[in-house]
This record gives sequence, C-alpha cells and structure tokens, in this order.
Amino acid sequence: MDVFLQQCVNALQWGSFYALIALGYTLVYGVLRLINFAHGDIFMVGAYIAFFVSTMFLSPEGMFGLSRETTLALTIPLTMILTSLVGVSLERIAYRPLMRKGAHRLYVVITALMCGLILENGNLALLGASRKTLPVLLEKNIHDFGGIAVTNLKLWVILAAVLVFFFLHFIVTQTRMGMAMRAVSWDRFALPLMGIPLDSVVVFTFILGSGVAGLGGMLFAMSYPVLEPYMGAMTGWKAFIAAVVGGIGDIRGAFAGGFLLAFVEIMVAAFLPSTFRDLFAFSILLLILWLRPTGIFGKPLTTKI
Repeated sequence: MDVFLQQCVNALQWGSFYALIALGYTLVYGVLRLINFAHGDIFMVGAYIAFFVSTMFLSPEGMFGLSRETTLALTIPLTMILTSLVGVSLERIAYRPLMRKGAHRLYVVITALMCGLILENGNLALLGASRKTLPVLLEKNIHDFGGIAVTNLKLWVILAAVLVFFFLHFIVTQTRMGMAMRAVSWDRFALPLMGIPLDSVVVFTFILGSGVAGLGGMLFAMSYPVLEPYMGAMTGWKAFIAAVVGGIGDIRGAFAGGFLLAFVEIMVAAFLPSTFRDLFAFSILLLILWLRPTGIFGKPLTTKI
C-alpha cells in the first residue's frame, strides 16, 4: 500500500506538468478552434527562459548576486511574462495573417507544427546541443507522511497546478474578458458587431496559455534540471492527448485529463516493465475515447448548414 500511495504522489506531480500544458492547449482551442501544436515547445522555451533569468540573478555567477529566495521570486513572474511574449509573437507573426486571409484551419495547424520545429531547431542552432542545468532555486526538504516521502518541491508543483486551474476557471467563468472568450468560441464573426475587439481577446488568450506553459516549464526544470531543445516535444504531445481525453475546450477536462494520463503512466511503470508504459497508457486513453468520443467533459457540437 505504501508503494501505491508513493506512486500516487509521483503521479500527482507528473500530472501537474501535463495539466499546465493541457490548459494552454484548451484555452487556445476553446477560443479559436485552433490546435496550437507549438505549445509544447513554448513549454520548453519557458524552461530555458527560467534558466537564463535565474542564472543572471543568482549569486555568485550572476551579475546581481541575489539570494535563492529572491531569485525564485523574481524568476517566476519574469519567466511567465517573457514566455507570454513568445506566444503572442507566434500569434501575431504566424497565425493571425492566415486567419485574416480566411485560410483553412488545416493550414494554420500545419503552421503551428512548423513554428514548433522552428523553436526546437532555433534553440539547437543558437545554444548548441549541450544540455544545460537549472541552478538550484529551492532547497529541497523531504517530508515523511507515514512512510510516504514527499519533497517540498513536489508539493509546490501540485499546489501551483491547482491554483492555476482555479485562477483560469475564475477568469473564464466570472470575468468580462472570460465572457468575451466564450463569445469568441460561440461565434467569432458576430463578435465585432457587439463592440468586442476580437484581436484583444485572442492576444489575452495567448498570454494566459503561454504564461501557464512558461510556469510549467520552470517547475519542470526545477524538478528535472537537465534542459535540452527537444524536451517539450513528447511532453507537449502527451499533454495534447490528455486535453483531448478530458474534453478539449473545457478547462476541467484539460486538468482532469493531465492527471489521468500521468496516473496511468506512473502505475504502469511502477508495477510493469517500463517499456509498456506508453502502450498501456495510450491503449486505455483510446478506450476512453472509443466509449466517449468527445472526452470526459466534452460536449458534442452542432453545426448549422
């Protein structure tokens, strides 16, 4: 039982990373009906931004010579802000021109895939193939709860994912901008007739999604401090699958799908050969979609013709 509970804690931490990325996927899809396949690489960019910002601030290597606590407090908002700028830049440069010209969504999705490859290989070209290690920003403490070892970093990661979920849910359901986001999702062509600036809503959506991905990248780098250009590729794809299983377009579905995928992966790796992890995980998720094609929280959409 102790082993099972320990793996549950590990699944909660791993699911937090999936959930933070999946929330960004579902925000963009919910507003624009666009699958932003570059989102996993924005997660990677967030990890690298956290590396450079923390290295600049932290003593004795950094130019400012700040303590770990101060560096951590400054790195979190700066990483989210700078990663948001990357996401907004992709929207302005790559996605918006296509959508204004009335391009089919398929071409926008292909463009998103291309943007992801540009981020990966641009990182490789600029910084090289050598892996980087994030400085230690938080002294790790191990807490024992009846034989279950939990580090303070794991607790912070899980808490951050829960707080981000409630924050995004509040914005989408309780604010005027959230109402505008839901209106874009319902009928984006009628929105300008109501006096709502479509571009502002889209930019705000990318700021939220990319900022959350940047936070996830930083927390991932703090937990597994080895950084490399392709670290967001497979993680991003799995987070997208988690969002689809949960019901893409629904924040609750993205959150639940991330933890569900992580739970299946961790349990398979813990009690079966680790090579079976992806086979069992994706087979179970495929079964869920076979039983409920719209996902756990998804609803079927009707189209007028």
